[in-house]
Amino acid sequence: MKVIVSAGGTGGHIYPALSIISSMNEKDEILYIGTSNRMEKDIVPSKNIKFIGIDIEGLNRKNIFKNIVVLYKYIKAYFKIKKIIKDFKADKVIGCGGYITLPVLKAAQSLKIDTYIHEQNSIVGLSNRLVEKKCKKIFISFEDSRKYFKNNNVFLTGNPCSENARNIKSISKKELGFDEKELILIVMGSLGSDTISDKLVQLTEKFKNMPYNFLIISGKNYINKFQNNYKNIKVLEYIDNLAGVMKSVDLMITRSGATTLSEISSLDVLSILVPSPYVTNNHQEKNALTFANSDAAILLKENEFEKVDIVIDEILKNKEKIKEIKKNLTKFYIANSSQNIVKLIKE
Repeated sequence: MKVIVSAGGTGGHIYPALSIISSMNEKDEILYIGTSNRMEKDIVPSKNIKFIGIDIEGLNRKNIFKNIVVLYKYIKAYFKIKKIIKDFKADKVIGCGGYITLPVLKAAQSLKIDTYIHEQNSIVGLSNRLVEKKCKKIFISFEDSRKYFKNNNVFLTGNPCSENARNIKSISKKELGFDEKELILIVMGSLGSDTISDKLVQLTEKFKNMPYNFLIISGKNYINKFQNNYKNIKVLEYIDNLAGVMKSVDLMITRSGATTLSEISSLDVLSILVPSPYVTNNHQEKNALTFANSDAAILLKENEFEKVDIVIDEILKNKEKIKEIKKNLTKFYIANSSQNIVKLIKE
């Protein structure tokens, strides 16, 4: 079977796509179509997957006049992709989100090729909304997403990244340089957050007097803001095996991107979710609300982050609440997500 997979822009789209590819048969021929200037151009070829990069831009929501260039690039990309699909002789085309998937799936649908999409977030992205009507099957991570689709062939499969987290080797507190006190992991996405970093610098004065250890992953742009000389606080620019660390922490304070939530549910991690207010359609807050409304996490908005020390104390001292949250997390984990998606595609 010849399969084209497309996803781009962020790890939240790319890594689920890679998980699906990893569950395919070795005899399947895979072609990945992504953007020519985003992170997939480096990540995908490094996995020895055939990759074609397309020059395309997403909608400019601040300056509508710049969308003239966006439209021109889209049309040019659409016809280029159509030729790629014909030359490759694709049997199936799978989209996992990002603006690159729109011309890829539209081109495939115009050629009467079976198309499929995976939606990672609780609220559906624009590209997926524009192609869903003609898709053969739709795969969702959250049951809440179902109501956004008019297509009836919607399957709750979970997020493929969740199973990857389960298979990663755990990193112990000792390996991280801590004793056995409760460990709190604070990470605000792979690049960090300017707003949260400024608040964390102030909060370290409170953290140093708390009976917990803190591991702050700052992101490379913010590491110099921290003194990093407290006995119970360690600040790192980046950590390679974050899921391995998550297996050893007692509490995680983090953004609420789809991949992060899939790992939290997979590993039963107690969490305080601080959704980024700067993302499209405010989808991180909607993701976080899906968990918080089911009592599977604690929601703390960015403008309330100054009181995070109080929230930390309240939750870590309430053992019954912790048990309840971890029990509720289990309803969000779906085993064998990528294998189920591949099975549904091949049926």
